[in-house]
Amino acid sequence: MPADLNEKTDRYEGMLADALAAAEVAVPSATPLGDAAAEIREMVLSYLEDGRHFREHGDPVNALAAVSYGYGWLDAGVRMGLFAVPDGTDLFTVD
Repeated sequence: MPADLNEKTDRYEGMLADALAAAEVAVPSATPLGDAAAEIREMVLSYLEDGRHFREHGDPVNALAAVSYGYGWLDAGVRMGLFAVPDGTDLFTVD
């Protein structure tokens, strides 16, 4: 049986918020890579805020899409080495 859309949206929003809190910039801030990390973090935060806005206005489909897209941005930044994450976390696709 598929997950309830509202439950899934809430779960993914929480996962994104936890992932954003866990990810720390791993490159020097005064460099092009540091700029890229800052832009990704800003993008992720914007998608998280958009998701919350959509959910508050009764649009769980766009809320889920926004938080999922934000998670993809953050996970890509982690995979590229722009962010460091705690060992053993299951919030990201890297080991």
